[in-house]
Amino acid sequence: MKKSFLFISCEEAKHICDKAQYGEATGWERIKLSLRLSWCRVTRGYSNKNNKLTDAIKHAEVDCLKNEERSKI
Repeated sequence: MKKSFLFISCEEAKHICDKAQYGEATGWERIKLSLRLSWCRVTRGYSNKNNKLTDAIKHAEVDCLKNEERSKI
């Protein structure tokens, strides 16, 4: 089967989705991802969950241990 330059696999779409979250995806990769998201329910679900996770981490108010507290443990 000939690999298409426009249509990507679900695994490749997930990888590009992860790269896009951090602003590392190229313009061409984002176009291919958009095409995949338009018809693939699984990839669209992965992308939605990824976006929700990123938003939750950005808005989380995490209070970490200080070095002194960590050394006491």
